Amino acid sequence: MRNRRFTLWALVGAALTVSLLKAEGSLAQPLRIGYTDPDVIIINMKEYQDIQQQLQKEAQESQTALQEMFNEYQQKLERYQRQRALLSEQRRQEREQELLQLQQEIQEATARRQQQLAQREAELMQPLLERVQQVIDQVAREQNLDVVLRAQALLYVKEGRVVDITREVARRLGIQVPEDTTAVQQN
Repeated sequence: MRNRRFTLWALVGAALTVSLLKAEGSLAQPLRIGYTDPDVIIINMKEYQDIQQQLQKEAQESQTALQEMFNEYQQKLERYQRQRALLSEQRRQEREQELLQLQQEIQEATARRQQQLAQREAELMQPLLERVQQVIDQVAREQNLDVVLRAQALLYVKEGRVVDITREVARRLGIQVPEDTTAVQQN
């Protein structure tokens, strides 16, 4: 889901960049464009690490509950297989139906828990994303940037035409980002 959202933003950013760069030639003042990599910023934030640990803990708890359901299913299946020859046709069908129902419950519980974890991740990440966006907006205003794009949307960068604000955003958030993660190939 997140990758699909990032890809969509990258495509929108690329289309916007192309249209803005074409329009720039007809404007009296050049368009000031900045770019940043919010993913690099976010994954280097302590809060992100804390969120990931919390989500991992919750996922483990869910996995434990699912494992208990699966163990119950396995026990019933083994018991059925041992007793199958001794059961009447009607009782055999009842037990098979019970096993199918339990199997379906496990699948539904798995899907439900995955959805709950995805919702929980979105809930925990929202304040973090908003904080990063606020700092991006602030840096863009202070540097008089007209547009700020995701670094992933940049396919080609003409040196001196765009400004990388990733480090400044990270600095204001009190984090360090590795040198090599903010570089965009410039030609």
